[in-house]
Amino acid sequence: MKYSILGALGLALMCQVTAPAQAVKSSKPAVVTKPAIRKKIPAAPEPASASAPAPAPVPNWLPSTNPVQPAATIVHDLLDTKLDVRFDWAKQWLLGTATLTVRPHFYPQSQLVLDAKGFDVKTVELVSSAGKKDLKYTYDKRRLTIALDRQYPRTEQYQVRIQYVAKPNELPSTGGSEAITGDKGLYFINPLGTDKSKPRQVWTQGETEASSCWFPTIDRPNQRMTQEISITVENGFRTLSNGLLTTSRRNSDGTRTDVWKQSLPSAPYLTMLAAGNFAVVADTWRGKPVEYYVDPAYQPTAKQVFGNTPEMLDFFSKKLGVEYPWEKYSQVAVHDFVSGAMENTTATVIQQQLVQFTPRELPDVSYETEAVIAHELFHHWFGDYVTSESWSNLPLNESFADYSEFLWAEHKHGADEAALVHQTKLSNYLQEAQDKREPLIRYRYANQEDMFDRHSYDKGGRVLHMLRHYVGDEAFFASLNRYLNQHKFSATEIAKLRIAFEETTGEDLMWFFDQWFMQRGHPELRVAHAFSNGAVVLRVQQVQDTLFQPVYRLPVTVTTWTNNQPTDHRIVVTKADQTFRLPATQRPSLVKFDSDGILLAQVTEEKSQEELLYQFSHARNYLQKYEAIEELRSKSGDLIVSSMLRNALNDPFWAVRLAAVNALRKYKGAEGNAVRKDLQRVAMNEKKGRVRAAAIGALSTFQNEDFSQEYHAALKDSSYLVVGAAIEALAKAPTVSTRAEVSALQNTRNPALMTALANYYGLNGTADDYQWFLKRSQDAPNEVLYTLLESFGMLMQRMPPIEREKGIARLESLARTHSHFYVRLGAYKGLHQLIPSMPTLKPTLQDIRAKEKDDNLKSIYSLIQ
Repeated sequence: MKYSILGALGLALMCQVTAPAQAVKSSKPAVVTKPAIRKKIPAAPEPASASAPAPAPVPNWLPSTNPVQPAATIVHDLLDTKLDVRFDWAKQWLLGTATLTVRPHFYPQSQLVLDAKGFDVKTVELVSSAGKKDLKYTYDKRRLTIALDRQYPRTEQYQVRIQYVAKPNELPSTGGSEAITGDKGLYFINPLGTDKSKPRQVWTQGETEASSCWFPTIDRPNQRMTQEISITVENGFRTLSNGLLTTSRRNSDGTRTDVWKQSLPSAPYLTMLAAGNFAVVADTWRGKPVEYYVDPAYQPTAKQVFGNTPEMLDFFSKKLGVEYPWEKYSQVAVHDFVSGAMENTTATVIQQQLVQFTPRELPDVSYETEAVIAHELFHHWFGDYVTSESWSNLPLNESFADYSEFLWAEHKHGADEAALVHQTKLSNYLQEAQDKREPLIRYRYANQEDMFDRHSYDKGGRVLHMLRHYVGDEAFFASLNRYLNQHKFSATEIAKLRIAFEETTGEDLMWFFDQWFMQRGHPELRVAHAFSNGAVVLRVQQVQDTLFQPVYRLPVTVTTWTNNQPTDHRIVVTKADQTFRLPATQRPSLVKFDSDGILLAQVTEEKSQEELLYQFSHARNYLQKYEAIEELRSKSGDLIVSSMLRNALNDPFWAVRLAAVNALRKYKGAEGNAVRKDLQRVAMNEKKGRVRAAAIGALSTFQNEDFSQEYHAALKDSSYLVVGAAIEALAKAPTVSTRAEVSALQNTRNPALMTALANYYGLNGTADDYQWFLKRSQDAPNEVLYTLLESFGMLMQRMPPIEREKGIARLESLARTHSHFYVRLGAYKGLHQLIPSMPTLKPTLQDIRAKEKDDNLKSIYSLIQ
């Protein structure tokens, strides 16, 4: 699922408070953080500067004491589900009839146990050719246990029909996870139409085991069923569900009933429905319907956002050698979704803010949006077509979907963009690994929601990248083809993936799968080299704690440059401390370990300034250029280094230009005038909005210089990112004219501008801006609220205490009740801003801390004193 917003804000926020650092400096630090995706939260901040706090020691990683979590025992096979549903919008109930076709899996059965959470069960019947028969049952609000009329053997299927009312809002919430923040299965959005800022909608979210919150089922990933869902709604609504729309009939009461049927089987958690006032934009691929459901206001830009979908379907089908198997493919943008996106079979649901953009916003849309679309589509092979048998094996779904983002970037945008994806995701995982290290395949966990982390996504994708590099492209995709064909429409586990690779390549790959999938951690490497007696002497030390992490076997490429000619050396690291001799006729200008940038590792590599300068000028890929820039940014005052950085401002790849801009922030060397002129040029003429915005930010770091001309010009830029950067810059030195220009933007709906305005008013606002904060604290997107609420507290510091009542009440309510932990954190920090002038708020903050149920958030609160 869910494009993990993992690129996610959760750990990023922790880092802002605690500033943890990696145990060993990575040679591939994060360049850019992406806006929230997969299952998502807002993006993490830009990487810390060279002046970041010193690294904290990494603790020993003890074995898990959590219980073993086996795959669910299959007592019955769930063959087919037919649902007839309608909605009580005022009560937020679903009124349903479910007809389930089941068969004992092996042993004869005289009772059927179904997952059914929080229902009012009206009737339970056996349905056969002879008619209907009432069945006895017991129900504990979690499971419905039905006594059958007799014992059924595995050769005989039967049908039960259940009439029920689902009441999702009355379910006790377990809080979900970072990736999936709700678990009540069925969600009514603005059900009474009283909120004019969003439409009325109803939609579902089944993963992990929340489908049973809206229909009775066997809610386990190792079940598969065909399905038919009849959805009755008011005439003005559009509906969407799995499979094809087979009939649509108008009813005499002014409603309409749409019937959706999926003829191929998939797991119950992949069942969905959505209804609302959607505009539907039609596309096609090889004769199959491809559709994009959006708010009507975004119909004109939907094709530009989703338009790569047919090409993705074609690319993935050809790459895997398995044509997209399902009847159709639809994507629907919904409001207040509890994840980034979800790969329901044939009908993906996506957070609306990830895919709905005005024409002006389109140029600022990052690869993240394409990545979400690719990620959820790829799940239709890995997750839907072949499904992990248990949540312990979740990486068989999520690691592949994560890696599809790299594959699509590589295909559509080239090697540099793919390398940026790889780099960002490696950084995401390494950030999480500072305080959490688990095996990818985890048979021990406290809650299945714990599996939705940067291990299952970002680490898993990088492991697949290493496997692809090791066996080669042809063998990698041939192995995936074998795996998909052998296990189609079934549930699988990690051993089956390993066997598919071994049968294809002929090689025993237990060593690879054991160290990367079954064991925790990652290599932490120190690499040094010297030239001696006609050879490069390369020393590689694995310095990770090996008490509960392995000494890795690492096939890796080392490249030496002599007379401007590169030579690749393939070595295999197998020891904790190992020395290699690489032939060389003279001292190389550069020795580069892991020159392809393949390893999932933290690498400290000894290189001189001269070697790093040579690396930049002879780099064969983006990662090598970025590493040189980052390693040298602390020496930007050196004329040779600043010359390199100024040259990098003209690099063909935008992320290299961005890195160079960031490296020139606060420049204090001899080329000050030239550097500032270069940054002015970039701010005014750079084609990439994100780089222009960074240049505006860099100019604002020169405190004694006046760049107001550039800032005011940027306020009229076509890119919202640039306008936001200009507001942030002007916030440091506001003028009367500045305030008028900034105030003209108050009604924006763009998240970047709202965030910038909140910061501006937090620093410079007056009582006149109080109402703006009150209004925006109600209608701003969640990813904006984190910053906005803290800025609200800053503004109220400058207001008389008697006038703060409504603002304090708003912050307290959000800090206590908002569904997203990072919004609660922003509200808490906003209240904390007022403590110096209102110490009477201390008991309120103490009570908020005491009643907070999220352990991670409570640990952050403990650091805000």
